Amino acid sequence: MIGEQQLMSITPTNIQIEDSKALVIDWSDGTRRRYTFRQLRDACPCASCREKHRGSPKKENPLQVVSLAETKPMSIVAMQPVGNYAYSIHFSDGHDTGIFTLEQLQELGEKLS
Repeated sequence: MIGEQQLMSITPTNIQIEDSKALVIDWSDGTRRRYTFRQLRDACPCASCREKHRGSPKKENPLQVVSLAETKPMSIVAMQPVGNYAYSIHFSDGHDTGIFTLEQLQELGEKLS
């Protein structure tokens, strides 16, 4: 586990979309991480998503109608910094309440270098 002081000093130096499927972040410590859009959406730290993950598994409803947004591939519509510590990510399914801290982003994804 990286110490909190060390994490706070590591910041993104470049953020880009790769092949319309993933987000790639270059970090100031020289590492590069790749995050699929679905992985980020599933890791959303907002209160409603955390509650959904904690809840008991619900039975699938075979008659449930999905929204048009749910039938499309997941993508990031917008991404904005929140102070010097996080990013707000707006997803194509309309979800936009999660604030991903730099620490969380450094722990997620696949390390490329």
